[in-house]
Amino acid sequence: MLEFIRSDLAAFRAYSPHPSGYDTALAAEVVLDHLDTNENPYDLPEDLKQKLGWLYQQQIQSNRYPDGEHQALKQAIATYVSETVTQAVVIPPDMISVGNGSDELIRSLLIATCLRGEGAILVAEPTFSMYAIEAQGLGIPVITVGRSPVTFEMNLAEAESAITNTQNPPIRAMFVVHPNSPTANALTPTELEWLRTLPSHILVVIDEAYFEFSQQTVVGELIQHPNWAVLRTFSKAFRLAAHRIGYAIGHPALIAALEKIRLPYNLPSTTQVAAQLALSQRQTLLAVIPELLKERDRLFQALSTCPQLRLWPSDANFLFVRLQPDYAHHSLTDIHQQLKASGTLVRHTGNGLRITVGTPAENNRTIARLTHVLSALSPR
Repeated sequence: MLEFIRSDLAAFRAYSPHPSGYDTALAAEVVLDHLDTNENPYDLPEDLKQKLGWLYQQQIQSNRYPDGEHQALKQAIATYVSETVTQAVVIPPDMISVGNGSDELIRSLLIATCLRGEGAILVAEPTFSMYAIEAQGLGIPVITVGRSPVTFEMNLAEAESAITNTQNPPIRAMFVVHPNSPTANALTPTELEWLRTLPSHILVVIDEAYFEFSQQTVVGELIQHPNWAVLRTFSKAFRLAAHRIGYAIGHPALIAALEKIRLPYNLPSTTQVAAQLALSQRQTLLAVIPELLKERDRLFQALSTCPQLRLWPSDANFLFVRLQPDYAHHSLTDIHQQLKASGTLVRHTGNGLRITVGTPAENNRTIARLTHVLSALSPR
């Protein structure tokens, strides 16, 4: 390792969003179904692609920097977010910060709360791995607690103990996903009530990346909880994963701090134009969600007939499965690799498989391919 690189980085593992080496090896032989990153399986409609290309030509000068303050985009996001709140709450633009994907915002939140030895973060495993990866990259301690093996609810007794344990670094931020990834369960009333009791010196980050599928949000409570922040993304329901745009909603003072930290011109002009177009066409883009939820339920029912699998209900656009105890002696890694070889790409994480809901054709292949792989397994 180069002498000027931090010694602790040698023990880190980079986030790996896609299995490596499959494109050239498999693309010519099988139909590849990308069901490993919880993307929307549908691209933008062709007419919107054409309109987006026209907007690029009319509005973007390649020799000019993007709008560094994101004013028009923040206003559009604020309008949309206000529409998603059942309470009579209006979210103003000064409660919005946008980033190059939610990952940039996670990093900014960590810098704003925990850097320079000021504290640690708390997460309940299994959950989205980037919280811990980004914290470790910044030299921020990560304290983990468990979840129920039955319901995947957070172990609140462990979490409370971690917060009050004076042997631990002080907890300055807690990250939760609502619904959680990879387990697909939304926060329960008990978990939400516990989060409401956390002291004001702890930032509670509630990641609503799958809001459009779950329709469950805490945005309406942000006014009462200035130590809460909500993350959302355009990468899932809005079909803009290639454009990398996420946003945070929070108290104006927190948003002002994030604005101080973020890189200048962090969102390309093309990304800002795409996000504004998506918001203006949200009824069209989000109209596919009922179909995806119907397909999710169909996939769940089909896989429920496999005696080798244990499934959990989902509040998102993916399913989480593990092997039943009688089959747990088999290797999930082998199953994952066999699915990959057949063309179905899923995520092996959290001691299970996370399967994104795809198109009807993709889901049919998932059912057939996974059933075939499982048929070779013998019980203990």
